[in-house]
Amino acid sequence: MTTDLTTRRATTADLPAIVALVRAVVPLMNASGNFQWTTDYPNEGVFRRDIEQQHLWVAERLGEIEGVAALTQDKDPEYADADWDANEPALVTHRLAVLPAAQGRGVAAALLRQAEHEASQLGLRTLRVDTNSENAATQRLFPKLGYRFAGEIQLAFRPGLRFFCYEKRLG
Repeated sequence: MTTDLTTRRATTADLPAIVALVRAVVPLMNASGNFQWTTDYPNEGVFRRDIEQQHLWVAERLGEIEGVAALTQDKDPEYADADWDANEPALVTHRLAVLPAAQGRGVAAALLRQAEHEASQLGLRTLRVDTNSENAATQRLFPKLGYRFAGEIQLAFRPGLRFFCYEKRLG
């Protein structure tokens, strides 16, 4: 049920709600064995930079922020190890999170649809995302939305973790 859900660019006024959302998500991630995020990352400074660069989007329902995602063309050097053309420009979804109480209500899908719209606006035909190998929810979600599995990588800034890559081509 997403009829009352809207997506929009985040503003600095949204920072407290975004930080609170992430603080609610991280313990649940960690409890399920997913240590992609910690109490230190992502933090307010990271989200502030995303907002300043106009990369951060929120999903909002009835005035409450239920989800967040950074949509950038940034890619980690390790993306060259995935099964895709790392030189091809792509819109990459980073820092995708959904408020625990709103999970399963189409929030992540709405943010990924926004990524498709943004990619089209920028003239990009490829979408990419990576997720921790322990994040079962996103591993179910991405294929449902037309993303193909594109291999496994490790990221230097998150040693000891494995990340699964996904890619979607737009018509």
